[in-house]
Amino acid sequence: MSDKIPVTVLTGYLGAGKTTLLNRILSEPHGQKFAVVVNEFGEVGIDNELVVGADEEVFEMNNGCICCTVRGDLIRIIDGLMKRKGQFDAIIVETTGLADPAPVAQTFFMDEDVAEKTRLDAVVTVADAKWLTERLKDAPEAKNQIAFADVIILNKTDLVTPEELAAVEGRIRAINPYATIHRTQRAAVDIADVLGRNAFDLERVLEIEPAFLEEGHHHHHDEDMQSVSITIPGEVDPARFMPWVNELVQREGPNILRSKGILAFKDEPKRFVFQGVHMILDGNLTQDWKAGEKRTSKIVFIGRNLDRDSLRKGFLACAA
Repeated sequence: MSDKIPVTVLTGYLGAGKTTLLNRILSEPHGQKFAVVVNEFGEVGIDNELVVGADEEVFEMNNGCICCTVRGDLIRIIDGLMKRKGQFDAIIVETTGLADPAPVAQTFFMDEDVAEKTRLDAVVTVADAKWLTERLKDAPEAKNQIAFADVIILNKTDLVTPEELAAVEGRIRAINPYATIHRTQRAAVDIADVLGRNAFDLERVLEIEPAFLEEGHHHHHDEDMQSVSITIPGEVDPARFMPWVNELVQREGPNILRSKGILAFKDEPKRFVFQGVHMILDGNLTQDWKAGEKRTSKIVFIGRNLDRDSLRKGFLACAA
């Protein structure tokens, strides 16, 4: 993992403050160099003009949303960047405000060359404290951006009352109980809270917040967005689990925005960590279970119209 280039996907609805955050990242004296990929909807690029030109080269993809027509562009740009490895420390992809981040994230698993050379560090969503509640009613993309985030920058907090701020944070938590939230004005946030998070690594999330997958978390739910977490207090049989989870995401993939898990496989000293984006699953064996550590298996699903009982029954049937 260590020699893979980290990629941060910066998303958020139109006008939330993504470009402000990006400019802040690029102009702070952190000593790092970034390759920036900016995508906006429409043939004429404006975002490019708005991004400060520290030393960074901005690669622009126009006329199409990053999550549909220009995924090929993204793969080509990353491919080109890899030929200049060593000239930058990380990649930042700023999506159009109308993008669903899921297909963007999928690119980093689906394309073999991209997956071999880069790793998705985190999906960072900028949310507008004043308008988010309205957007959640009429813009499915806004809801997906919140559901999919590892880190949420709740911006423009100076434009709302403390009560309104608490209410909008409640809406965010109902959709995504797991993301870290930072309240900001003009996207003023410590760069370390946004970059180098390893937030897409469930292992690390659990180190920071051991209760991340605990029962009880899943009582948060939005009208149509849910999270379901299930724990087996023991080992899982891979011969049962693999076919079950593969069949599940093929069937329910469109409804499952994110899936993650840490499993203790029978007769396997290492822990198996997996994560998924819709129908794409990626997993591998990581570090050993420590001596005396309780071998438990936990998974979480975030998505729409999830059948909690069926998921629970299916996973529990995989117990060794």
